[in-house]
This record gives sequence, C-alpha cells and structure tokens, in this order.
Amino acid sequence: MTTPTKHILSVDDEEIIREMLGELLEIHGYRVTGVATPSAALKVARNDPPDLVITDLQLEESDGLQLVDQLSKIIPDVPVVLLTGILFDSKTVDQSLSHKISAYLSKTAPLSELTAEIHRLLKNG
Repeated sequence: MTTPTKHILSVDDEEIIREMLGELLEIHGYRVTGVATPSAALKVARNDPPDLVITDLQLEESDGLQLVDQLSKIIPDVPVVLLTGILFDSKTVDQSLSHKISAYLSKTAPLSELTAEIHRLLKNG
C-alpha cells in the first residue's frame, strides 16, 4: 500500500518562483498547486485542501500574513511556511509571526533547507 501524496499549496506572485518550487517539490514526491493570488489560494484551500502552505509575504492583492489569517479559518491545522525576500530578526519572528506560521525562510535560503523544513512539517501530519 502506498501512502497518499501530500499536497502543497504554493502562493507567490512571481511565476519563476512558483515553477521552481513546483519542480523541486514534485521531485521530492509532493503534489503541488501553484497560485499567484490570495483569492486563488483560498479557492484551492476550499476545494482541494493542502497538507502544507508555502506563501510569500509580499503579494500583489494582499500580503502573506493576511492570507495566513484567512487560510487558518478554512484549514486551521495546516502548517504554513513563510518564504520571503524580506528579512526579519529572530525576535520579530518569535513575537509576531510564530503563532501564525510554522516556519520562516528567506528566499535566498538553500533549497535543501526548504525541503528539509517541509519534510519535517509534513512527517508530523
């Protein structure tokens, strides 16, 4: 019996980032849905709930934290990885973001760090 493929929702308004993440995560055996907007992300969350969400902080329609708040009402226990080019110090992450997100990574972090974090978050689920 094979285990079902984990579904990851990737939200980023940069197409190159969505494509790169999709290819990387599919190689690791995940099913990936990449979307550019928060409204598209909310539609996916309602119709095909993901096991994990990766979102950028800066999105054209909204910001990633508003999206995380909206997603938490639809899929409350799903881990969220904030992947962003904006760097926060660890104190800001601990105080302001830790109750909303499961992990925070810079877009410049090595891909191996991102995949390790995703594996860690999904193996608990």
